[in-house]
Amino acid sequence: MLYLILSLVGIAILFFAAVFGCFLFVFYSAPKKELADGEYDFPSGKIYEPYYDEMKRWIDQVRALGGEEVSTTSFDGLTLCGKYYEFSPDAPLEILFHGYRGSALRDLCGAVERCFAIGRSALIVDQRGSGKSGGRVITFGVKERFDCLSWINYANERFGKNKKIILTGISMGASTVMMAAGEKLPENVVCILADCGYSSAEAIIKKVMRQLHMPVRIFYPVVKLGAKIFGRFDLEEMPPIETVKKCNVPMIFIHGEDDDFVPCQMSRELFEACASRKSIMTVPGAGHGLAFPADKEGYLDTLRLFEQEVGEGVSPLRRRPTPPSARATF
Repeated sequence: MLYLILSLVGIAILFFAAVFGCFLFVFYSAPKKELADGEYDFPSGKIYEPYYDEMKRWIDQVRALGGEEVSTTSFDGLTLCGKYYEFSPDAPLEILFHGYRGSALRDLCGAVERCFAIGRSALIVDQRGSGKSGGRVITFGVKERFDCLSWINYANERFGKNKKIILTGISMGASTVMMAAGEKLPENVVCILADCGYSSAEAIIKKVMRQLHMPVRIFYPVVKLGAKIFGRFDLEEMPPIETVKKCNVPMIFIHGEDDDFVPCQMSRELFEACASRKSIMTVPGAGHGLAFPADKEGYLDTLRLFEQEVGEGVSPLRRRPTPPSARATF
């Protein structure tokens, strides 16, 4: 009997050790040292190497601009940090969120130049567990969506509720802003830009597991349990594919067609599900997060045209038929 009890205890310990290991592997964000001037953190992978010079120029550019260090507090007491770059005092404000295990400086350095090119100020933020922001747990947008609301509140308290706000995210940041769209947003949030976002945390995690030849039926429940026990969140809460169905803010989806991390098809599915005024642009040959550097002019032209179409939130929302095969459709 004692042997049986000890065996069961041993199995339980091994199981929870496995759950904790999966939690650390998927959701834990280890602290990183702050980069000094002259140091760079480029995303790894051959698809990014042709753009390293451009990324270096962007990082040097935002460092030269300086920007204003700003912060706010999350709903659960974390300090969230970002940098504000002003185009002009009366310009619309774009609040931007980076991707999984990224940072504002790495993932969003080119966004400042892009915002300025279309007359917007930029607030690039480090998500929880990244950069200078507090926390060590990444929740794939589940808690980050409330951080998005905290930044909107910060902007409204600082600039007033007449300041037009655009929410933008890349990769996990895109899914973060789409999940925030499922909450009640202030009326001055006039547009959402989702660049290469996933349709749900479940879908992207299972997709990566298949790529790694991991048995999904075994490992996904373990990962989900780890999120629940150690991260204290439900991984399947409020997936973007559901939140966009009740979104009433104009939304634009952009995705590289050669994205082998978050499939371009996910943005097509999100576009079809979205209930608000919407647009989609896919960029041939662009990998994950590379739609803008791969086609700068097309990216900017698409944003300008969408802005004209929706009147930056001034015109009433309306639906109209959209040709599904178009490269950039409205």
